[in-house]
Amino acid sequence: MSVARVLVVDDHPLFRQGLSGLLRELPAVELVGQAASGEEALDLVAADEPDVVLMDLHMPGIGGIEATRRLTSGHPNVAVLVLTMLDDDDSLRSAISAGARGYLLKEATPQEIVGSIESVVAGQAVFGSAVSGRVLAALATSASPRGLDGITDRESEVLDLLARGLTNAAIADRLGLSGKTVRNHVSNIFSKLGVADRAAAVAKARDAGYGPRS
Repeated sequence: MSVARVLVVDDHPLFRQGLSGLLRELPAVELVGQAASGEEALDLVAADEPDVVLMDLHMPGIGGIEATRRLTSGHPNVAVLVLTMLDDDDSLRSAISAGARGYLLKEATPQEIVGSIESVVAGQAVFGSAVSGRVLAALATSASPRGLDGITDRESEVLDLLARGLTNAAIADRLGLSGKTVRNHVSNIFSKLGVADRAAAVAKARDAGYGPRS
């Protein structure tokens, strides 16, 4: 059984310590550290490169949204799973646009948190039961007319090759990336485009001008 290396980021000591205590009891999780701010999270990710960052949004300093944006840009192999009290659509849209792989409210059960950690490690996008019904609507109102808002330069390269029909292995070979890095880029692309599979991502990409040129 593989072990997910997790960093907890939250500025409330009691919640952070309680969550960390829960994670320490799980055989499938290795707690690599705790951070009380976005800046501290960036430093710890650079030092320890965890698999998953459990990210609060409302924190002093740069906050969770900007920390997520910097983490997903600089460390594409690290999955950000938001865990917050904020259940408004603006926060949800901003987190997705910043590259978060999932979004849970702090009322989530321990089982839901653990299951979501496992899912994002596997490259899936996860949205808690309290917000899942609003995800597509939030994405629809946040997307640009091209539907590709928030796509980074590297993700754009991956998306273009995806739209040309290349497999993940072929994309990795073409761009000189590892297979895991490509899988994470593809997962981030799915999340940002609001799609669930490769075919839907390719269709959106081609509508926006990616892929084979006539």
